[in-house]
Amino acid sequence: MSYGTSVTLDIPFADAADRVRAALKDQGFGVLTEIDVTATMAAKLGEQIEDYIILGACNPPFAFQALGIDRSIGLLLPCNVVVRATAAGTVVEALDPQVMVTLTGRPELKPVADEVAHRLASALASVASLRRQAQQRWRHAMPSRRIGAESAGHHVSVRTTCGREIRIGHLALGGGSHPAQRVSLDISASSDTEDGTWAGLTADEARQLAAALLVHAATCERWTYT
Repeated sequence: MSYGTSVTLDIPFADAADRVRAALKDQGFGVLTEIDVTATMAAKLGEQIEDYIILGACNPPFAFQALGIDRSIGLLLPCNVVVRATAAGTVVEALDPQVMVTLTGRPELKPVADEVAHRLASALASVASLRRQAQQRWRHAMPSRRIGAESAGHHVSVRTTCGREIRIGHLALGGGSHPAQRVSLDISASSDTEDGTWAGLTADEARQLAAALLVHAATCERWTYT
């Protein structure tokens, strides 16, 4: 049973959370509650999980309409929106407002649920659109010429056996005398994929990624030669 809709973003968790809050505001939603699940699990149980927050989104006019139809609908309010980190990127999930109709058995709630669903879908579409715009700006900022691995300080291109090209380089973001410095990763689309992807890493993030790649490379070699 599906009870929500989601998009996956190729941007850091904190950036995704900020964009979701802004997109919800543009659609008339206020964030009444924000639960930092990661911090709560760590503080209360000593357990470590991925970055994970729950935003309680409410559009007052539609909440008022729903309460006028069924005073107990407050048990299903506000509409929860989850932002969580995964290996594939940052996932944004929104509860399907049609759950109000299904669980209550009140068909008169459907017009309200339809409009709220439309606005939540628009918010998620807006966030996804911002991701595509960022990808385009990133690719435009990167040099079009290919430079070999021997060119220190420039982009290095690696062609994988699965048909993708990975370009690694350095990028300065923003103006002024101290622009933000990032290690850039640009992964081309494969033959069966419409879009490629990209990432901008801080120096510490790049070192973490490099360390993880070396660990997994060693694991692959160990399994290959044993």
